[in-house]
Amino acid sequence: MKIAVSAESTVDLTPEIIEKYDVKIVPFTVILGDKSGYDGEITSDEIISFVNEHKILPKTSAVNEEQYTEHFSKILGEYDAVVHFSLSSELSAAYGNAVKAAAKFKNVFVADSRTLSTGIALLVIYAKKLIDKGLSPQEVYEKTCRRIPYVQASFELKRVDYLYKGGRCSALALLGANLFKIRPQIILKEGRMIAGKKYRGNFEHVVKNYVRDILEQFDNPDKEEVFLTYTTANPQTLAEVREILKERGFKNINVTRAGATITSHCGEDCLGILYINDGGKNA
Repeated sequence: MKIAVSAESTVDLTPEIIEKYDVKIVPFTVILGDKSGYDGEITSDEIISFVNEHKILPKTSAVNEEQYTEHFSKILGEYDAVVHFSLSSELSAAYGNAVKAAAKFKNVFVADSRTLSTGIALLVIYAKKLIDKGLSPQEVYEKTCRRIPYVQASFELKRVDYLYKGGRCSALALLGANLFKIRPQIILKEGRMIAGKKYRGNFEHVVKNYVRDILEQFDNPDKEEVFLTYTTANPQTLAEVREILKERGFKNINVTRAGATITSHCGEDCLGILYINDGGKNA
C-alpha cells in the first residue's frame, strides 16, 4: 500500500527535508496589507520587513476545507492513503477544516499535532519511518498519535512586540520586557503557548541558558531527531547551540528557519529546540 505523509506549511521544513521524507505540503495564506500569497511564496524576511516598516502584523489564514479537499484529492491520485498532521487545534482552525475535508475520502487520517513548527516535523518524520517499515495507515496514525503528548516544543524570544501586536501579551508585559530586557521562554503545553522561564541580559547568552534549562527540564529525549529552528539568529549562536545538542548525544540535528506563518506570530530573534521527550520508548 502506498501511503503519503502530509502537513501544512507551518511544519517549517527545508526543501531538502521535504524531498527526503516525501512530505506533501499544503500552505497557509499570508496577507501583507494589500498583498497576499502562500506561506513559502512570502518569506520570513518579507514578514520582518513589513512589520518594521508598517508597525503592524501581517494576517495569516488557515487552510480552508476546499483547499484541503483539493490537496487530499490530488495526493490520492498517486497514493492509496494519506496521514496528515495539522497545526494544534488550540492555535488554528486548520485541524477542524482538515477533518471535514478528510470525511469526503476513504483513507485520509488527520492528526491534531497539539504543537507547531518543527514539533509537527518530528511527528511527520516518525510517521514516514513507520510507512517505510510497511505499517498500515491506521497503524501509522495510531502509533504516531501516541507520541504527540511527548513532543517538547519551546522557543526563546528576544522581544515580545509581535506577541503584543497579536494580542498574546499585555501592554504591561511589553513595557516590562522592554525596560528590563526580559527574554521570555515560550513552551507548548496541551496545544497552547504558555510563558515559561524569564531571562534577562544578552540574547546570545540567554539562548544558551535556555537550551540547557530545557534539556534539564525535559530530560528524557529520543535522541534520534532534534530540530534547531529559528526566525533570525547569529550564525555563531546557531553553531554553539548545535554543539550543545551534539554533546548531549543527539544524532540528527536538523537546523531549519521558520516560515512566514510562524514568523508572523513569533517575530525576529526567536530560536527553539524541539524533540520528542519519551526516550524513544514509544517509537
